[in-house]
Amino acid sequence: MIDKIVASFDEAVADVPSGSTIHFGGFVSPWNNPSYLVAALARQGTDEITAVCTSMGRGPANARNQTPWLPDELVPTDFWDVGLLADLGRIKKGIASFAVGSRHHLVYPFEERLAAGEVELELIGQGSLAERIRAARAGIAAFYTPVGPGTAVAEGKEVRDFDGVPHVLETALHADFALVRAYQADRMGNLAFRGARTYNETMAGAATITIAEVDEIVELGALGPDQIHTPGVYVQRVVERPGTPTTSWEQSS
Repeated sequence: MIDKIVASFDEAVADVPSGSTIHFGGFVSPWNNPSYLVAALARQGTDEITAVCTSMGRGPANARNQTPWLPDELVPTDFWDVGLLADLGRIKKGIASFAVGSRHHLVYPFEERLAAGEVELELIGQGSLAERIRAARAGIAAFYTPVGPGTAVAEGKEVRDFDGVPHVLETALHADFALVRAYQADRMGNLAFRGARTYNETMAGAATITIAEVDEIVELGALGPDQIHTPGVYVQRVVERPGTPTTSWEQSS
């Protein structure tokens, strides 16, 4: 019997080795971020990580500034992003579209380490980043895009003209692990998303091992064919979020 449900987040990331390339799902929101998987990875101690994500995160000190338009009581207490790992010095390199914050008075952990020369950065536009990840899942080795010629993004890459327009050759971006967040899952790893699916759905299956953090595990058959956004063949492990939110990333879950 196929059963991909893992009892705890700590167990789910226990075998993630240092030096791994990891896709971190989510789209700059506490409600679609794999927070408990990030926290478990922080407790586990994995370092020298190459982190692939749309944003390099805000870190624990600024987590509640993620949604400044909401009153504090509505902001989740259990929100930790990749910025936590940067804050702990676990990131070696970031591959992202947003490496620093947009507000001058807020300096995030990865930005601090980048300024100190302690981390590397590969900056790439969101569309190209998403397509590089999607290509990895689809088994496409590389593709040409008109985004980036004449900029730092094209440095060291092949540029070729199509119909008189220069295109940059971008390669597929496969990871060792993908940490994603979904709404529902069954024991076979089929995932259903609620709201924005950006990067979570894209990253699921673009890694050797995809681990899904979900709000709810449902019975096999509860998800109809048209409700499944990511088939279980792309997912290796599923962990259910706790019913009562925790307030510290150091608390085992």
